[in-house]
Amino acid sequence: MDKPFDKPCMFSSKNLLISLFFVLLFSSVLRAQYTTTKVKTKHEIYRDSLKQVDYDYIFPILGKGAYKKGFDIPYPVGLMANYMWMEQNLIIDNMQLGLKTDALDIPLTPVDFIQFGENSNSSYAYNVRPDLWILPFLNVYGIFGGGQSHTEVNLTAPISLMSEVDQGLRTAGFGVMGAGGIGPVWFSVDANWTWSKPELLDKAVMVNVLGIRFGHTFTFKNKPERNIALWAGGMRMKMSSETKGEIKLIDALPPETWDRRDELVNNYYDWYNNEATIGQKIIADQVLTPIVERIDAADGDSIVRYGMDKQVQDKWNGVIGGQYQVNKRWMFRTEGGLIGNRKSFLISVNYRFLL
Repeated sequence: MDKPFDKPCMFSSKNLLISLFFVLLFSSVLRAQYTTTKVKTKHEIYRDSLKQVDYDYIFPILGKGAYKKGFDIPYPVGLMANYMWMEQNLIIDNMQLGLKTDALDIPLTPVDFIQFGENSNSSYAYNVRPDLWILPFLNVYGIFGGGQSHTEVNLTAPISLMSEVDQGLRTAGFGVMGAGGIGPVWFSVDANWTWSKPELLDKAVMVNVLGIRFGHTFTFKNKPERNIALWAGGMRMKMSSETKGEIKLIDALPPETWDRRDELVNNYYDWYNNEATIGQKIIADQVLTPIVERIDAADGDSIVRYGMDKQVQDKWNGVIGGQYQVNKRWMFRTEGGLIGNRKSFLISVNYRFLL
């Protein structure tokens, strides 16, 4: 069995990382670390060695006392690299539209009779997450990264129209996480706040993620500092709802829409002449008709302004994951969101060290 008595290798990290997002995501991921005194008889030598550690580092605060009680705590400082893919449906309402051309400057105008079908967002994100254990059970961290987002918006009324938008995004944020144990089961609870700035939006989107995980760690027989952890839990995501931006028509509409623009224009005027109410026609004359005229003229350089309230369809989803801890410094993990409307996949690597 590897000796745990050299000072730089005295404590084991059992880190649990929970995802965080990106919509647009995206960005922010975390796992918890669980420390325990419950060890098998074959690991009593290892536990006794922990009690002999003369821990003289600042963080985590109370770290020396944790060792004296036989707790196996992680190195206090970590640097984690994450890659995450996510797909989920969106709810859109309170639609506003405007238009900017060489001859027109139409401000955002509420168009409350527009109806939507199924809207979705898929994205991938990469980020770096430095973290610090302030206390043996309390971790704080930052999130810095970027990614790419693909959004599909489907209008069903007054005409059928699909818009696809691809854009890059930058993400920054912070979070806090607590961890502990009940018998052989460990748990973690964490919350993080990230601000993602897509290229086409006027302001960054704030995303709040709350994660809860329950799991168990299986320690290797001859190497107590090496283990495999498995967990299950749930993740709640909420983002700021108000969204405003602008985009060229050529970038907002896929090529097949331009190919059938005659059909789209005819359908619009059929609605306008036969189904629209007087109130709807007033709003249509202000903003919808000018936009349709730009589509009819194949003017892809016209800029459409938009505003809306946007939220994820399901705030909660279930996750399962696992981590392989090679030693006190290196951990590799993965997690998947499988239960609920939100689907996700995460892989990450974590390197820990003494401050």
